[in-house]
Amino acid sequence: MSLSNLLDRKNDILVMPGVYDALTAKIAEHVGFEAIFQTGYGTSASMLALPDFGFLSITETLETARRITRAVDIPLIVDVDTGYGNPLTVAKLVNDLQRIGVSGIFLEDQVWPKRCGHMKGKEVIASSEYIQKLKSAIDAKRKDSEFIIVARTDAAAPLGLNEAINRGKLYKEIGADIIFVEAPHSIEDMKKIPEQIDAPLVANMIEEGITPNLTAAELLELGYKIALFPLSGLYSSTYAIYNTFDTLKRTGTTKSIKDKMMKFKEFNELVELDKYMAMENRYI
Repeated sequence: MSLSNLLDRKNDILVMPGVYDALTAKIAEHVGFEAIFQTGYGTSASMLALPDFGFLSITETLETARRITRAVDIPLIVDVDTGYGNPLTVAKLVNDLQRIGVSGIFLEDQVWPKRCGHMKGKEVIASSEYIQKLKSAIDAKRKDSEFIIVARTDAAAPLGLNEAINRGKLYKEIGADIIFVEAPHSIEDMKKIPEQIDAPLVANMIEEGITPNLTAAELLELGYKIALFPLSGLYSSTYAIYNTFDTLKRTGTTKSIKDKMMKFKEFNELVELDKYMAMENRYI
């Protein structure tokens, strides 16, 4: 099912986990998620071992998206940060992503180099400057009417929630498909956004982030259309690997934590080893 069809479902919220490589995308598909989000935070961490602080390049974002779309058959929406340049860069990026099978983007209005939406010290560009990029993305997507543009504003932190809401309204009027007001600080703020913006909305759930962590059902009740959990997989996998390596270094074995690992056979099933062995046998 296409991303636009998933979003058209009435009285439903689309829960999207954050993925950062082909394997995490495969896991998300395997457990039954209908769409996935390529997180810039997670990609920067996994590919560069660096924070979400503007280090990720357009090439690295595109290459990660290419690997993910080759690995899974569910829609992928990509965090493209600020678009890595001007309106021309944004147009090229949208065209490149469409060619490799991506279903949409998140485009934000931060000053470059950007930072994670839940970090301190954020700044935003003038809405008039962002609109140039947004219009460019909308024009570029016309080759694919189902390609989704999520307009994200980080204005709440530096300029206040009212300015963020006003920007969200404006971005919807310009033609964004979905609006994302990043990092509201309270449930009261989270209620104000859907009350004042008549558009499909994203809620961003980061464990121990600035925004209250609600369930998908609670977010649907508030009026949100996408429940994004961008870092849950990254934090979980980092915790597991860190503890496994720490145990191995201290004890010289992993026997005590073997039950916390995926088994050899289970992993081979995940990456479809049997399918490729059968293919190999056909050509011998």
